[in-house]
Amino acid sequence: MDQGRACEAVVPAFGASRVPEQARGAAPLGDVRGEHTHSEPPPPRTVHRHSVRGQVLAALRTALVDGELVPGEVYSAPVLAERFGVSATPVREAMQQLSIEGAVEVVPNRGFRVTARSPRELAELAEVRAMIEVPVMLRLARTVPAGRWTELRPLAEATTEAAATGDRAGYAECDRAFHRAVLALSGNEQLVQVADDLHRRSQWPLTAAPVARRADLIADAAEHLALLDALCARDLPVVQSLVREHFTGSAL
Repeated sequence: MDQGRACEAVVPAFGASRVPEQARGAAPLGDVRGEHTHSEPPPPRTVHRHSVRGQVLAALRTALVDGELVPGEVYSAPVLAERFGVSATPVREAMQQLSIEGAVEVVPNRGFRVTARSPRELAELAEVRAMIEVPVMLRLARTVPAGRWTELRPLAEATTEAAATGDRAGYAECDRAFHRAVLALSGNEQLVQVADDLHRRSQWPLTAAPVARRADLIADAAEHLALLDALCARDLPVVQSLVREHFTGSAL
């Protein structure tokens, strides 16, 4: 996969999103792409439904980052389903996943309430992320050849491009893609998954939190390039300082 495209959003922004016609059953996916033949069975319905759920989940996550889903507010699955042009089932399934991740909580007979994060929770997430990622990055700085860090530069540059447009949701995706790529060099898939979950949680908006300014996003993105330079140079003090400051001062 082209690393420069790894951070692209799965679906459009929440306010403008609508699940494609083929995902709603207008035509089999194979027919839409011109790939289906009489010798090939149609796509299984379970895969079809999971595709819709995945698109809805991606759109809801974007809405969380953008603040379109307001902390403390309760949202009904049927109402959200109408906005997406799908049935309520994939919306409920996506919301259940967000509930597992801690983004929303179930309100019986009403829907789902968006979790209201406190400044203390944000600080705790930053502390835990630092405890996990700082030692790993210091170890990688000692062992990973400079050429491997250079390969990650397109991902760092993608965060800069997203920040320049002020695209909060796009920046959030690129930011996580960069950190996943860095931690993946450890070879520890469990570490990558845990760190990515913490990272995603730290991107959800606070109650009445001000929208991140473009300048804040640009400054945050610049730290990625600086971190790569420090990792290439094996400058351990700078690596440690940059990672800690990146977590505590993140724009998202």
